[in-house]
Amino acid sequence: MTVRVEDSCTACGLCVDTCPEVFQMGSEKAEVIVDEVPAELEEAVQQAADECPVEAITVE
Repeated sequence: MTVRVEDSCTACGLCVDTCPEVFQMGSEKAEVIVDEVPAELEEAVQQAADECPVEAITVE
């Protein structure tokens, strides 16, 4: 699984709270800090994507 944060991110921090192993706050928006999401974190990443208030997280 791969994940990316789109430019529409409002930097609310929900994804970082949900899965800090994959997301961190950058200067203007959240950023993904892994190339490939580890299997044990896929559920948390999907939850972060599902709960993103502006749907800025894309999971592939």
